[in-house]
Amino acid sequence: MKIEQVIRTHLEKIITIKHLEITDTTGKHVHHEQFTGGHHLSTIIVSKDFENMALIERHQLVYHALGAMIKKEIHALSIKPYTLEEWKKKS
Repeated sequence: MKIEQVIRTHLEKIITIKHLEITDTTGKHVHHEQFTGGHHLSTIIVSKDFENMALIERHQLVYHALGAMIKKEIHALSIKPYTLEEWKKKS
């Protein structure tokens, strides 16, 4: 199973996702001297669950959903969490 599908599965266990984009930029890092493995990912997550949550709380929810993946399969993770209303304004 691809990392994107694994992430989606973990997120959907605790977050109602309306839109999810995952960009894997690992290939840009594999030649770095300090690269020790793990995926480098950027995400855009849109959910009504983020309503009335501070940005730090949204990030904490995502990290909670991904759990141990953060220390193993994921080396770097950029999170852009939006409510439905914020996403509509941005789009």
